[in-house]
Amino acid sequence: MKVIVLGGGVVGVTTAYQLQADGHDVTVIDRQPVVAGETSWGNAGMVAPGHSFVWSSPKAPMILLKSLVRKDQALRFKFSTDPRLYSWSWLFLMECNPEKAQRNTLLKHRLAAYSQSVLQNVIKTESVSYDRNDKGILYFHRSQEALDRGVAQMKLLESDGQIIKVLTREEIVALDPSLSSAQDGIVGAIHCPTDETGDPAKFTRALADIATSRGATILNSTNIEALEVSGGEISGVRTDRGTVKGDAYVLALGSYSPILARRIGINLPIYPVKGYSLTIPIEGHAQPPNVAAVDEHNLVAISRFGDRIRVTATAEFAGYDTAHKPSDFEFMKRVTQELYPDGGNYERAEMWAGLRPMTPNNLPFFGQRKYRNLYLNTGHGHIGWTMSHGSARITADLIAGRAPEIPMEGLAS
Repeated sequence: MKVIVLGGGVVGVTTAYQLQADGHDVTVIDRQPVVAGETSWGNAGMVAPGHSFVWSSPKAPMILLKSLVRKDQALRFKFSTDPRLYSWSWLFLMECNPEKAQRNTLLKHRLAAYSQSVLQNVIKTESVSYDRNDKGILYFHRSQEALDRGVAQMKLLESDGQIIKVLTREEIVALDPSLSSAQDGIVGAIHCPTDETGDPAKFTRALADIATSRGATILNSTNIEALEVSGGEISGVRTDRGTVKGDAYVLALGSYSPILARRIGINLPIYPVKGYSLTIPIEGHAQPPNVAAVDEHNLVAISRFGDRIRVTATAEFAGYDTAHKPSDFEFMKRVTQELYPDGGNYERAEMWAGLRPMTPNNLPFFGQRKYRNLYLNTGHGHIGWTMSHGSARITADLIAGRAPEIPMEGLAS
């Protein structure tokens, strides 16, 4: 078939790759000049099944409530005139009970672990350079009480096959000596040795090059204006460069998916959550991080991409606003500098803010919706890089009429 993929982020491009592997003629449409030009550019780069816990937890309502008066909360909510924020928030709150949080976390982990296995198959097959680091991820804590809670919480993922190791302060420094000067402020960590990191934008662009070398078409700098509908199916995509027609269509526009879907009568409860990141050049500094880490007390994630450090923090409900100012990054920069004082040139850090496409239960949407040839692959939230490859393979299987390789109960739209 001729399949049109709407969206050129990591989810869209991995989907195009998997569809092409099945023999389809694939076209990707994206408004940016290059693929991975928005959300897929500035994230933490963690392929982290060990970070599969959903945001819709019993603790989330209080965190959001505190954020109305305190600005130091990692998850920030502020009042808006957008009614969709409140309808989405209500659905989110309905997911914040212990039973649903546990169920959704296990579903998310199932998808994340499968997705990592698909990624590993891809990199065995293809020559893709993306600053991969397979030393695992450290989730470290600053008090014994917090570490004990973290270990108890991790038992849920461990029951689903996640490998975890509890490390002492000394073992953390042995694994990553760059943390030696900060060790007095760290009590211990949970190490997920099978988690990994890599630059998702670099990967996406390399995979796009492979797909185009094999005949795929990528239409960059192309704005999607509408989906044309006829006889219960999508008949074409109207763009500012003309109409693009195919046999099947995949909606993979992340935070912008619900805007396009609403125009053809499909309601997708996806809301953008703004995240912030810094990209710091190492520039010869002696002790950059060697192992990716999450400071669980400050909720700051740090990854090493070759000669750069990527730092991410904060989740803010701010609609589609991606504006930022230097003060937005002061906290994450200070935390990183305290952990790795000789890690990089902090004065030349590149600032970025982008949108995470969040669903109320933190699980993406898959499969057909309303129109027989329209397939969803969207709403991957804060770990789209982690879940993208499995989501792409699932979407290709659904389009082919095959049962996906993992159970879809609880994951099917």
